[in-house]
Amino acid sequence: MSMLKNTNDQYIGRWLIGCLLFFAYSCQSSTGSSTLVFSKLDSLAEFQKNERAFHSIDSAKNTIATGDLIVRTGNDFTSESLRGLNQRDQSFSHCGIASIEHDSVWVYHALGGDFNPDQKIRRDPLEVFAEPYSNRGFGVFRFPLNADEISSLMVTVKKLHDMGIMFDMRFDLESNDHMYCAEFVYKSYLMGTHGKLQFNTSHIGNFAFVGVDDLFLQPLCKENGRINFK
Repeated sequence: MSMLKNTNDQYIGRWLIGCLLFFAYSCQSSTGSSTLVFSKLDSLAEFQKNERAFHSIDSAKNTIATGDLIVRTGNDFTSESLRGLNQRDQSFSHCGIASIEHDSVWVYHALGGDFNPDQKIRRDPLEVFAEPYSNRGFGVFRFPLNADEISSLMVTVKKLHDMGIMFDMRFDLESNDHMYCAEFVYKSYLMGTHGKLQFNTSHIGNFAFVGVDDLFLQPLCKENGRINFK
């Protein structure tokens, strides 16, 4: 009876998250053709806000190191829904891992839905990952890792990226062939540091998953800065 209840709880947990995402993507698709009318003043204010945001993103590059946890706050319905899954801190909706390559800041992250048609782990420049058109802001967090641990972490991150791991719409933490955003980051840190970093897992009944807040609220994790676009 206990085993049956655990199975039902896991099914219900995945079903709730799956329905949430399906509803979010459906709403996004159905409203995508709506026309918004802006005045010249609205357009100018929006342009200036975005200019300030891109300046903030560019300035933040100097504070980011390889291996940093990068999080963002999306402004769309899907992101708002996913933020609601965080059980302790709902500040952020998505996450990735930073890598400095040829003096540029890249972010590796797992993304699903219409935002990522092929559903594979992405490697995007910071200015694309944190762009202000669909985000309210972003944050940078850091774990106390030495050079060997960071090197091992990035070998893991790039291996998963090169494998073409697909986004996990079932939010199944037990499987490794598909991964959702927080799962990709969680497993990269876990495997890359050989278990040095351990994380809390959130639960809906007996269904276990990793929320974005489970990552940046990890006791060893230190906030390196957060920017809200205004």
